[in-house]
Amino acid sequence: MRYRVSEIRIGPEEFRDRDHLTEHLKKALEKKLRKKLRRGVRISGLEIIRESVDARKRPDVKGVYTLDFDCAEELDLPEGGRTEYTPPMPDPDLARRHPRPVIAGFGPCGIFAALILAEAGMKPLVLERGRSMEERMEDVQRFWTEGRLDPESNVQFGEGGAGTFSDGKLTTGIRDIRIRRVLETFVDAGADPAILYQQRPHIGTDRLQAVIPAIRKRIEEAGGEILFGARLEGLRTAEGQLTGLVYSQAAETGTQSEDPEHPAHPEQTRRQTTIPAEDLILAMGHSARDTFAMLHETVPEMKMEQKPFSIGVRIEHPQEVIDAAQYGDPALAEVFGPAAYQLHYRCADGRGVYTFCMCPGGRVINASSEAAGAVTNGMSESRRDSGRANSGLLVDVRTSDFGSDHPLAGVEFQRRYERLALQYGKSFPGGLPSASYREFREAAEDPVTKCLPAFASASIREAMPRLGKKLRGFDADDARMIAVETRSSSPVRILRDSRMRSGIPGVIPAGEGPGYAGGIMSAAVDGIRAAEQVIGKYMGE
Repeated sequence: MRYRVSEIRIGPEEFRDRDHLTEHLKKALEKKLRKKLRRGVRISGLEIIRESVDARKRPDVKGVYTLDFDCAEELDLPEGGRTEYTPPMPDPDLARRHPRPVIAGFGPCGIFAALILAEAGMKPLVLERGRSMEERMEDVQRFWTEGRLDPESNVQFGEGGAGTFSDGKLTTGIRDIRIRRVLETFVDAGADPAILYQQRPHIGTDRLQAVIPAIRKRIEEAGGEILFGARLEGLRTAEGQLTGLVYSQAAETGTQSEDPEHPAHPEQTRRQTTIPAEDLILAMGHSARDTFAMLHETVPEMKMEQKPFSIGVRIEHPQEVIDAAQYGDPALAEVFGPAAYQLHYRCADGRGVYTFCMCPGGRVINASSEAAGAVTNGMSESRRDSGRANSGLLVDVRTSDFGSDHPLAGVEFQRRYERLALQYGKSFPGGLPSASYREFREAAEDPVTKCLPAFASASIREAMPRLGKKLRGFDADDARMIAVETRSSSPVRILRDSRMRSGIPGVIPAGEGPGYAGGIMSAAVDGIRAAEQVIGKYMGE
């Protein structure tokens, strides 16, 4: 019989060797488990289901585990074991009977949609407007060091999507049987097996650079095809049904502007290709603004609506400050890892202020995808050893703030403040305006305030002292604030029904861009669900 037991606690010395379920940790957990069972039963097959850190009685910090194990004796414990995700059965005939399904976008949603479709025998075609991982990394580094932006290959666009430059955080608020499949796929591709049970799993931007191409290879070996540099340009329909689509590719690549005042190279001559298609998964990310505009202007059946999002800054502290506040003793970070946090506050006017995408031991980056604006984000590598902690500090943006009823008004709202960030950030490192919290608090004309709507800066000023009471040092005078963060989620939703169908049968909007996910995990799960819908359409023919 397989059983499950929770609340197995170990101290720092035992927790220190937690990686990959070492023999030292295994013996420590077995000893704690036997003590909790209070009987000399024989156990085997020990598996970590969940690992978390309890720092509520800091500095007495503990590692907390949920374990599954096998035992021949009957015990008064919950039954263990997992409910496994069962993928659709492969059917090689599907690819011969229908045009191959097409996926627009190769971020988490598109990657996992392609994987499920390929393994089912449907030989999907993926259109990714950006470049492959190796080439994309070169483009991003060129932008960060020389200021030359490629609008088709950057932090937002390219293999792996925007999540590649977020540190690969795999936390999610959703509950879905497909989550385990996503995690196992990452592990099979080279991610640390500990992500299968950690409370806040992450892969690291550096490791994602190898993990994502490994998954791509798996898709290709199963019959899928990925076209890089291929941008969706239009849909073809007949009698309300999808019949084909148009995509474009640059006739030449690698042409970069040498003018630092105009870092983006001009739009290249692009050749267009029209292909038949009966099924399209729209998995473009939240920054595919031109694709949103194309769909709105040319495909009226694709109904869109405004969606609330958030705006704010990146706030950065010495990691030691966060470790001391969370653990009581900053030295414990050597055992439990650099500390993270998650904070929120409700302002007097009802607006929420919250931290988002916290990066322990990370760095703040310029995440721009348009030459006319500047955007900030944060990322960490797998070791999280930069010595700095950063997080988005965001304020709710309501659709009533957009100033227009147009479905894409939220996009223009984002652009307005990204343009200001570009204007005021030219003299700052990385091209992003920044200020200390003291400067932001006391000077209404500081560069960060100039890059935010008045309600956002007022909300942050109201929230900061309250957040400082929740996390000591968060509101320190020298905390660094970097503007502007606008891309936490999509400002638009493409409507779909309970079966994920849009206004055009055969077209499935999925993932973060169309407004149905918020992070790597939820986007990946939505991609799997979209693939299941495509496969289910033809099963039993």
